[in-house]
Formats: sequence, C-alpha cells, structure tokens
Amino acid sequence: MALTRAEIADRLIIKVGMGKSTAQEFVDGFFEIIADTLEKGENVKLTGFGNFELKEKNPRPGRNPKTGKEVLITKRRVTTFKAGQKLRNRIDNKG
Repeated sequence: MALTRAEIADRLIIKVGMGKSTAQEFVDGFFEIIADTLEKGENVKLTGFGNFELKEKNPRPGRNPKTGKEVLITKRRVTTFKAGQKLRNRIDNKG
C-alpha cells in the first residue's frame, strides 16, 4: 500500500484543519514546485526529510532482454532521493 496525493490532502485536513480544496491545492502546488525545480536542473533539499538530486547518466551498452540484441542506452538525467538523518532515524525507530 502506498500513500497517495489524496490521502496526504486528507491527513492535512485532519492534522492542520485545512479545507478540502485548500489541502488539495497545497499538495498539488508542493509537488509542482518540486517537479519544476528538478526540471530546471536544480536539486531540492528538504531539511530534516531528505534531498532530491539530479544525476547525469552517461551512454552505455545494454541488451534487450527479449531479443538479446545489444543496444545503446542513451545519456539521460535521473532523479535520486536520499533520506536525511532525521528521517532515517524515524524509519529505524531511533527518533
């Protein structure tokens, strides 16, 4: 089971007392800001939570698993997430 945008909005309604439409707009806006920032090539650092970082992957040889034919995997940019220490401690039940 995964936490969805709608469930995040529902939890904001309960925890913070936001109205439903305000909570949905907040969640959508929050993720839109993160996506826009990453799209511009900038990293996102959320203190106490973690960092979204962009990494450049160089082209490399690969293989099509169905046919076994060799293919070139093109250069691309990927997003990684590294949890911050506070989040890692909470997940490890230390905090």
